[in-house]
Amino acid sequence: MTYDRTLTSALAFSKEGRLEEWIHRYLTSHGNNLPFSQGLKTLPRHYLGPVRMPITLFRRDCGPEEQMKWRVDPVHFEEKVQRLMAAIEKDPDMPPLIICYRFNDKTGLAEFELNDGNGRFEAYTRLGHSHVQVIFWITEEAEYEDFLTRYGHHFAPQSL
Repeated sequence: MTYDRTLTSALAFSKEGRLEEWIHRYLTSHGNNLPFSQGLKTLPRHYLGPVRMPITLFRRDCGPEEQMKWRVDPVHFEEKVQRLMAAIEKDPDMPPLIICYRFNDKTGLAEFELNDGNGRFEAYTRLGHSHVQVIFWITEEAEYEDFLTRYGHHFAPQSL
């Protein structure tokens, strides 16, 4: 099977039971995020997707705004988002967002953390997309069971 950075490739790898392989190939090449790939390898994880989900479930964690977990230069971020908007309009077969589902240590409530694709997320938002393609990773069994209870219906065959 040939890897490509696209959603089509991620779906093909997932169908063959090789989603984790696609994730690491993406992160260590086109995704340019070797530390994230290495971190994911430290523990066994559940990987689900890609699946089409409502964009309103998620929020960016990276950007120029003061409240962002990972702050970046506003000019660089804006240029990146503009390039991504043009790329999405030209060829929508973009890599899925990679999101962690976990319980917040302080509140105990379930939350999503957008680990890869903050620029794409912003581009999709500005372009008015109501849904995005997502890969989820989950570490703890209780979190995995909670996720399936809350969001498992999105994984029906017609959702892919």
